Amino acid sequence: MFYIMCTKGPVLLASLIICIWSAFTDGAGVSIVGGKDVKAHSKPWMVSIQSKKEHICGGVLIQDQWVLTAAHCQKSFSSLGDVTVLLGAHSLKNEKNTIRVGIERCEIPRTFSMTTKADDIMLMKLKDKVKVKKEKVKTVKLPKSHKDIPSKTKCQVTGWGVTDPNGKKASDTLKYVEVSIIERDYCACLYKQNLVITEDMLCAGNKKPLHDACLGDSGGPLECNKNLVGLVSGGSGCGDPKKPGVYTRLSEKQMSWINNIIKRQSNSTVF
Repeated sequence: MFYIMCTKGPVLLASLIICIWSAFTDGAGVSIVGGKDVKAHSKPWMVSIQSKKEHICGGVLIQDQWVLTAAHCQKSFSSLGDVTVLLGAHSLKNEKNTIRVGIERCEIPRTFSMTTKADDIMLMKLKDKVKVKKEKVKTVKLPKSHKDIPSKTKCQVTGWGVTDPNGKKASDTLKYVEVSIIERDYCACLYKQNLVITEDMLCAGNKKPLHDACLGDSGGPLECNKNLVGLVSGGSGCGDPKKPGVYTRLSEKQMSWINNIIKRQSNSTVF
């Protein structure tokens, strides 16, 4: 038996590591552990995706009829008829002045893999167009630049996920936690045989234990310098500094896919 010492910086053996994604947390995805409450309605594009009115994933409103989230969230519901999105919420228990809309269809890349989580991204077309409300419901701006995010960049991840790594109940209020981007090679080394990190993914974590996304945060936003750059995809457990969170990066490839789907469905574009 031998071990590979992970050191920050390029890892020579990273290209030789053949990985299978097997360490995802059970359930829809991951929630905020060690986080703080978001200022009410300060993220008016934030979406709670729910099955039978129970929160399962996060998402973001990118157009008045389109929500962007993670593809693996689809495994948490058997019928679109059970799924709705809740917009304009801070507390999930208080639906006053919120908007609840059903789902017309879901779009997932043909290249998405539940095993490796490659291209873990999904578009949900709403049954009705959302009336944007001043301050409480707005669309988020998608990135125009396709530049990669440098390591050590400070970011935030937001969601209604569980606040206890051993818990199963979603947080009532929207929370965020601060994380920093981690080099891909170093992240791959930390995951060893369990994961291949592609250029369409980002890794981010916190040196403090129990500061991470967790169950229920999947599909939610990763923001760096107040810009949306990725979506929560998964990881191993919650809050282990040696197993950082993995995110779908809104790369040129992903943005092209988003634009093509929306253009085909509604004769409009998002950027």
